[in-house]
Amino acid sequence: MTDIALQAVELVRRIEGDVSHTLVNGIDLAVKKGEFVAITGPSGSGKSSLLYLLGLLDAPTEGEVMICGQPTSKLSESDRADVRLTKCGFVFQFHFLLPEFTSLDNVLLPMRAAGKMGEKEMHERGLALLGSLGLAEHANKRPNQLSGGQRQRVAIARALANRPEIIVADEPTGALDTKSTEQVFSILRDIADNGQTVVVVTHDPALAARADRRIHIVDGKIAEITERGESKQVCEVAG
Repeated sequence: MTDIALQAVELVRRIEGDVSHTLVNGIDLAVKKGEFVAITGPSGSGKSSLLYLLGLLDAPTEGEVMICGQPTSKLSESDRADVRLTKCGFVFQFHFLLPEFTSLDNVLLPMRAAGKMGEKEMHERGLALLGSLGLAEHANKRPNQLSGGQRQRVAIARALANRPEIIVADEPTGALDTKSTEQVFSILRDIADNGQTVVVVTHDPALAARADRRIHIVDGKIAEITERGESKQVCEVAG
């Protein structure tokens, strides 16, 4: 069994139009199971575009994304959606919780969509997830009754609902204060330490430095990889 959770092979994302624009330009990347990877780079570098391709939220123009060894480029949209639902969990800068739902109901949404558990089991799991993130007393509150950090922790609980092997997070601490940033990052770190793969886009160099590996993107290409305190330049980037 492979120890690679997520792999990009010659990945390209190009927007065609009057002027073609390449967002991701021939990236090769393999992320191991249980690895915490931070993707960094300047604004417009293609890091979020890469993350969306890795999480199957967008389709590549060329190349392949493999999830737990499964090629995805030729899957139907319904099959891609099933892989997203069962293999990946998503956390974004803005939590995207449904405002009319309670914290618990928001966490239950992915489980109900997957349809693999009964109502009692789903409720028990949802409450356990919220409790593990310090939100047990907030299960019946709606998003507007929670702080920004609490809302993001609910979003993390939702991302974990279907026991995904991979968590992808796009600037998950970008809208949070210092204390909440530390809480959210520590939770993501713990998730990786417990065997799930975490790939996070961040502008925060201090947070990125605490990941197992940092992938620095410039102009849609991997410019540098930093691992265990050592860095190496991968490609020449025009300045």
